[in-house]
Formats: sequence, structure tokens, C-alpha cells
Amino acid sequence: MPSRTTQRARNLRNHPTDAEQKLWRHLRQRQLDGARFRRQHPIGRYITDFACLEHKLVIEIDGGQHAERSAYDAARDDFLRRCGYRVLRYWNNQVLRETEAVLEDILRHLAAGNRTVP
Repeated sequence: MPSRTTQRARNLRNHPTDAEQKLWRHLRQRQLDGARFRRQHPIGRYITDFACLEHKLVIEIDGGQHAERSAYDAARDDFLRRCGYRVLRYWNNQVLRETEAVLEDILRHLAAGNRTVP
């Protein structure tokens, strides 16, 4: 029987936000620099919106509710960083209205690997 986290991830995959759907159209099937992204992927007890395991990169798409959950998000990001992941966060409206800029930023981080990106 799948864990609660796995079941929740499956449910989230079946009910994506508009911003998640739009970004996924560009990330799926190795379209972005050949990187394989997974959506709603569990890492520890957390579920990431998108994760590229080979590049240790997590992408989070935040809606308005995240402004009220900043302490939770900070603890989550800290956990992911301790696991070796770089975490990128974008607001829903950035993904929906500035898609190309978001994709360029993700590409820059993919190209940088584990180096620090300005």
C-alpha cells in the first residue's frame, strides 16, 4: 500500500494548478536542456512541485497561500537544501505571464549545476 505522501502526490498530479500545467508543458519529456523533471515528487516528507533529480533542482510554484506559510516554506527549503537540492520559487502569475523569463532562469540554473548562480 502506498504511503500517505505518495497518495497525496498522486492526488496533486491529478489536480494541477493552471501555472503548474503551463510549466509542465515545457518541462516534460526532457524538453528543457534534456533535463528530466518529475512533477509532484516526494522528497522526504515533502512533495515538490517539480524536481530534477540528476541536477538536484527543485522548482516550486507559489500561490497566495504561501505568503501566509512562510515559516513552513522556509523549513521545507532548509530540509531540501540539506539534502543537496537547490530550490527555485516562482509565483503563479510569473509562470502564467512571464513564462519565457521563468524558463530562461531555470535553464541558467541547470547550466550552472551545483555552482552558485547570481
